[in-house]
Amino acid sequence: MSENSESELSTNSASLNPNIRMSSRAVVLLSGGLDSATCAAIAKSEGFEVCGISFRYGQRHAIELEAASRIAEALGLDRHMIVDIDLRQFGGSALTDSTAVPKRTSAEEIGNEIPVTYVPARNTVFLSLALAWAATLDTGDIFVGVNALDYSGYPDCRAEYIDAFERMANLATKAAVEKRRPVKIHAPLISWTKAQIVRRGLELGVDYRLTTSCYDPAADGAACGCCDACLLRLRGFAENGVTDPAPYRVR
Repeated sequence: MSENSESELSTNSASLNPNIRMSSRAVVLLSGGLDSATCAAIAKSEGFEVCGISFRYGQRHAIELEAASRIAEALGLDRHMIVDIDLRQFGGSALTDSTAVPKRTSAEEIGNEIPVTYVPARNTVFLSLALAWAATLDTGDIFVGVNALDYSGYPDCRAEYIDAFERMANLATKAAVEKRRPVKIHAPLISWTKAQIVRRGLELGVDYRLTTSCYDPAADGAACGCCDACLLRLRGFAENGVTDPAPYRVR
């Protein structure tokens, strides 16, 4: 078989199977939280060379970026990049303006409405930047730790959103259009409960002391224990019969 024939066979295989793995690298969105740390550990367990990407986007605190750096080091990621953007210019979220973060007494109080902690189009912005970096790293594999069960109702954490972004990405990137390298958005946690996520992370040896999920932590990094993210996280650990090792002001 000629080199041209082999190249044509490879191209045709990629076009017929959009899930074919074309690279050993993967870009993982790394927020510093429980979900993204677990997602990064899963990517590593699948044999990928993981490149983590985090964002300084004008969020209320930098504690999550410190956590992301700790996680990247602990997991031995190949690279970790922190990208600066400023979503405070738009506001519209309790995470990027002065709106108060809602506090509750239990996870059962979390409703089905989209909360004020939703940051407009955040995952679309983040995934787009991850897509751009993945293209320069010569990979189409992107991991994101979104979850559509135990979450706060964000529209950009649903399976249909991830599927739509993947379709768009395969129309928008040079390698995919040329059928050399399809884009695959991996969302391994999409249908898991927090308890299942915690369980898998513990199996993979994730050190959850290094992570933070709180929307409104204290200056020393202690989680508030009362925001939606804290309550869902605490319930996930409780359902596994283990104590969350992260520091809290209130449990």
